[in-house]
Amino acid sequence: MAKDFEQMENSNRSANASIHEVSDPARRRLLSAGLGLGVTALLAPLAGCSTPGGSTTGPLLGFKSVPISSADQVLVPEGYSVQVIAPWGEPVGLSGENPAFKFDGSNSAAEQEAQLGMHHDGIHFFAQEGSGSGLLVMNHEYSDDGLLHPDGMAGWSAAKVKKAQAAHGVSVIEVQQDKASGRWEMVRPSPWARRITANTPMSVGGPAAGHALLKTAADPAGRKVLGTFNNCASGITPWGTYLTCEENFINYFKGPDQPDAHQTRWGLKKGETGGYRWAEFDERFDAARHPNEPNRHGWVVEIDPFNPSATPVKRSALGRAAHEGATVAVTRDGRAVVYMGEDSRFEYIYKFVSRDKIRPGGFAANAELLDHGTLFVARFEADGRGRWLPLTHGQGPLNAANGFADQGELVVKTRQASDLLGATKMDRPEWIAVDRQGYVYCTLTNNSNRAANDKQPGTDAANPRANNTMGHIIRWKEDGDFDGQGFAWTHFLLAGDPSNERAEARGNIKGDALGCPDGLWVDGRGVLWIQTDMSTSAMGKGDLKNLGNNAMLAADPATGEVRRFLVGPAGCEITGATGTPDGRTMFINIQHPGESPSERSDPKEPRKISNWPDFRPDGRPRSATLVIRKTDGGVIGS
Repeated sequence: MAKDFEQMENSNRSANASIHEVSDPARRRLLSAGLGLGVTALLAPLAGCSTPGGSTTGPLLGFKSVPISSADQVLVPEGYSVQVIAPWGEPVGLSGENPAFKFDGSNSAAEQEAQLGMHHDGIHFFAQEGSGSGLLVMNHEYSDDGLLHPDGMAGWSAAKVKKAQAAHGVSVIEVQQDKASGRWEMVRPSPWARRITANTPMSVGGPAAGHALLKTAADPAGRKVLGTFNNCASGITPWGTYLTCEENFINYFKGPDQPDAHQTRWGLKKGETGGYRWAEFDERFDAARHPNEPNRHGWVVEIDPFNPSATPVKRSALGRAAHEGATVAVTRDGRAVVYMGEDSRFEYIYKFVSRDKIRPGGFAANAELLDHGTLFVARFEADGRGRWLPLTHGQGPLNAANGFADQGELVVKTRQASDLLGATKMDRPEWIAVDRQGYVYCTLTNNSNRAANDKQPGTDAANPRANNTMGHIIRWKEDGDFDGQGFAWTHFLLAGDPSNERAEARGNIKGDALGCPDGLWVDGRGVLWIQTDMSTSAMGKGDLKNLGNNAMLAADPATGEVRRFLVGPAGCEITGATGTPDGRTMFINIQHPGESPSERSDPKEPRKISNWPDFRPDGRPRSATLVIRKTDGGVIGS
């Protein structure tokens, strides 16, 4: 495997096109921020920094590790500062709408539609060049109804459903930095401010648009969908748009008494298993009455953050999945390649290669680029090689005889097609990032069901540990370019704690222990940032007993060294990472501080686990964005 990686090193050094070659000048003004999350060769380079493995001014990792912590606070290295902005409930800055957050949870649904949603997740900063300002676009994955309403789910009603739906989706806010103090603040009102929720009209692009499997009584054409929800990780495109990804969408639907094979494969069961109870007052979430409604969700959604009136588009050519994220790279000849993981046990890693080249002219010139191309699913072989298997109707067994009448049906049934091709069933593929040398990384957060019994898949080369409570990070290098159909792979690390009794949970980390890797981001210097998501039901127990709260760590891709950079407050997940073009400000999200093991708070004790970030005696924990800076104004991580 090492030889394969060395042979491909030089051939991939210039695989990505420059942002100045693929985006028009007007849009570049807002695109020069770190186009991380995988589009690393599109990053504006940082002066004085070299490629991963070191720099002309010092080591890649220049900070001292912080200790493990279980405190209800944010911990960062000496010489760094943390500022909280944009918490749940803060007005986004819509013109004429400025509803203040009510700390008893009594804001109305209409007010929530003008405020930041709950449970911040994927995030990106689009910089306004030279102005010290820009747009932050972020996901809101799900809601904790125990915090969202004063009395939780008691007296469940249509109004509560509507408020919960408004707390999901995406927020677009404008932020600016004060030159004197260095602090960042929201700009309100802002012409770009926007909320996208579970009720925002969407269009459908690609082969599933207008397909019979997407048609409903409310939308007989199968081309207009209401809303996006359970938005997890994200991505950005070279033409300046934001990609938000619909993950555990199936949990919002009430299943029929006897789900069919297709519904069963997607996790739909009799009744409602997710506990959101939307179907009680919004009948489109009753799959017995509207069996095609679930097919309209589970997509990557493209949003133009610079045009608040633009309709978001569900890009069906990228396949339907419990999408974690969508990371874009660019081939030498200018085509977009989108890497995607499906965060569910024994599901798959995908990539999409566009048919057409990226054109100058921003979104208007590339409005259908993600509607045409080839979708692939990964198969990892035991010899360290891998193959991308095309998910193309009419090739091999992907035909009408096996339940795929056309490409539209195939992308709706992406899981079944991947099953049929024998793709590798992974341990919950999460975020994907691409480093400056063209290596692709994917977090496999955990899978306690691996080899659990005779009915569960056993271990394999790519997923080598039974009862994988700790997770791992896999890395590969494509043959020739990002559109290559073969690759060489290895494990970047096996997460773990060397003090664990169980050998399979000790890992092989060169540095600080971690469990359940989730978020990934490569910054402009080449640092691989790793964020953890230990479940609140497992945190502090078993193999995770010594790891404290969730954390963010930094890794040197060349040496494998890992250092703990940040620890979050009690009950939270660390997720989403982005930064300013100069590398001197980093934005990350703190999701669900104070979350209980049941993932739903007791409305009678909202501060039982955490009271971050407000620490008010009458408050409740709120997801929020962190602004991280060095006190000397230097580059983050150096």
